Amino acid sequence: MVENQTTDNVTQPIKKGIDYKWIVLSITTIEMFMVSVNGSITLISLPAIFNGINIDPLTSFQYLIWVLMGYSLVTATLLLSFGRLSDMYGRVKLYNIGFAIFTLGSILLFLTPDKGDAGALELIVFRLVQAVGASFTFSNSAAILTDAFPPNERGKALGLNMMAFLSGQFMGLILGGILAFYNWRYVFLVSVPVGILGTIWAFLKLRETTLPQRARKIDVWGNITFVGGLTIFLVGITYALLPYGNDPMGWGSPWVLASMFIGILLLVAFPFIENRVEDPMFRLSLFKIRIFSLANTAGFLGALARGGMMFLLIMLLQGIWLPLHGYSYESTPFWAGVFMLPLTAGFVIMGPLSGWLSDKYGPRWFVTSGMLLIALSFLILAMLPYTFDYPIFAVALLIMGLGNGMFGAPNIAAIMNSVPPEDRGVASSMRSMLQNSGMVVSMALFFTIVIVSLTHLFPPELATSLTTAGAAELIVPMSAIPPTGALFAAFLGYNPVHAILVTLPQSVVAAISPATITTLTGTTWFPTTLAKAFMPSLRISFYIGALLSIIAAILSAMTGSRFVHEIHGKPEGKSGKIPESPDNPDWDIVE
Repeated sequence: MVENQTTDNVTQPIKKGIDYKWIVLSITTIEMFMVSVNGSITLISLPAIFNGINIDPLTSFQYLIWVLMGYSLVTATLLLSFGRLSDMYGRVKLYNIGFAIFTLGSILLFLTPDKGDAGALELIVFRLVQAVGASFTFSNSAAILTDAFPPNERGKALGLNMMAFLSGQFMGLILGGILAFYNWRYVFLVSVPVGILGTIWAFLKLRETTLPQRARKIDVWGNITFVGGLTIFLVGITYALLPYGNDPMGWGSPWVLASMFIGILLLVAFPFIENRVEDPMFRLSLFKIRIFSLANTAGFLGALARGGMMFLLIMLLQGIWLPLHGYSYESTPFWAGVFMLPLTAGFVIMGPLSGWLSDKYGPRWFVTSGMLLIALSFLILAMLPYTFDYPIFAVALLIMGLGNGMFGAPNIAAIMNSVPPEDRGVASSMRSMLQNSGMVVSMALFFTIVIVSLTHLFPPELATSLTTAGAAELIVPMSAIPPTGALFAAFLGYNPVHAILVTLPQSVVAAISPATITTLTGTTWFPTTLAKAFMPSLRISFYIGALLSIIAAILSAMTGSRFVHEIHGKPEGKSGKIPESPDNPDWDIVE
């Protein structure tokens, strides 16, 4: 196979071998699978990890917040800078470095030497090392695939790549439940052999297919305003989720308010600076391309809709539904992964199929229909009680998975096809940055909605439930459970009543009947109490998710016909059909 390489404004043919594109797909698929396994396996194994380093998440949930959100925060802030570096020094070179850094982070996590607060801080730092490696790979993966595959096969390749990502998420949930049972360190070790294999394979087989047409410079002021502004803003949002003084959340903290003000100020200054610097890293001019602008906005809204939803669904399963259906708290993380299977199944079914079909017919109606299906799934979930019948819940998850599968690969392909080859690195990083930022903001948004609701509803529900159970003596000590603690107890799948009872004087505990103690520490009392305060906010979150998805669907429908910007820029042909080859005479040449 012969493909073109652009060097110094001259298009040169290079022979890469007929199987090179499949080598690229195999390497990027290994990377996506490894990263997704690592994310979900960590998520589902947090109870075992925190127990392993002797940390009580009920009193130290600031560490839990950083383990969950620190990774996304770092990737969101570094993607643009790494995308620029990739366009300057080579996508493959920095992609390979990222693969190696991510593997190193996995090894460090496995070797975490300390326990207690020191161990928790080490876990956070080593997760940030992984995030740096992931930022290199995320900013280049789609660009490398786009370079390797012709326009009529990119959707299929990206669909297979995303199927690997979703499959990895499910495998991580299952492996986390199994490996954490034996030793929490195995949770991180499982990524190491895959990472070593992928790193060696990438260094041996990947090679650059396009080079920048001109020398580029590091955008110093753009980096300062963007990385500084987004980091400060997201750190402020993260700490807003933690208690401040007597308040259950930190929105009134001077540090949080100052962080958000300074962060927003720098982010507002960023586009003005990018319009004035000689070589901006955030190519605002790319937003003049209709498809690039609309598809990225739709992708950001989609990430905003679903980012926090995954955590809330796991909280619903682990902390409420599974205990109420007789599952022990120790087993709920594993079974939550199993019961989320329809979501993954929908994506695995539709991801590659929609990518392949969008190559033939264009992405417009696939991405639009996908977001409408996601909106429908949110509305179904919003109507369910906390004692829902699982088949209905499974159908909603399947619809959500199908919708995400229909949207994902065609949306990415539309974005990457719309930009010139020399800008694919920065375009890929801009897309990933918007998506990761949407995920972080989504978690903060929906956590805030839930915690504010719990702050008002949980104390009276707790008092009523204790009185009904015949344990009114515990109203005051049990009121010490902060809403954030109750929320994360649900997320980690355990009953915090045990932790409260061991702190009380023996005389207080002795005054409560053994039957009442059994009720309070069983699998139904706490989930039922929490559900009554949790469900109203969860329904609000689902409605917001549906609204964001509908807006994303409207934007997707506005993208128009497909545009493929190859060396000279070649859009869809006059016949309205997607050509089988960029050499097809039905394509127009746009200079």
